Amino acid sequence: MWRTLQHMYKGTCPNCNKGEIFKQKGVLYKFKMPKMNEYCSICEYKFEKEPGYFYGAMYVSYMLTVGEAIVFYFMLSYIFQFEDNFKIFIMIAISMIGLSFFNMRISRIIWIHLFKN
Repeated sequence: MWRTLQHMYKGTCPNCNKGEIFKQKGVLYKFKMPKMNEYCSICEYKFEKEPGYFYGAMYVSYMLTVGEAIVFYFMLSYIFQFEDNFKIFIMIAISMIGLSFFNMRISRIIWIHLFKN
C-alpha cells in the first residue's frame, strides 16, 4: 500500500515501478499541460489502454479539485479570518486554476495505478 503511494507520488510506471509516466511536467506560467509517454521506457507497458481511457481520470480530478476548494475555503475563512465571501471565491478560483496542471497529472497517475493489469 505505502509502496504504491510512493510510486504514485513519483509518477512511475505501475508495472515495473521504474519508468516515468510523464515526459515533462506542466508549467503554469507557460500554460503547458504535462506530456505523457505512450509506453513505459523500461517495460513497454502501454499507459493509455484505449481511446477515452482517461475520461475516468476527469472524475478523479474533479474529486481532487472539490477537496482542495473545501480546504482552501476553511483555510481562508478561519485561519486568515477573511469575511468577504467574494474575495474568498476569487482566491479559491485563482488557486484552482494554478493547481489544474498538478490535478491533471496526479489524477492520470491515480487512474493508471487503479486499473493496472
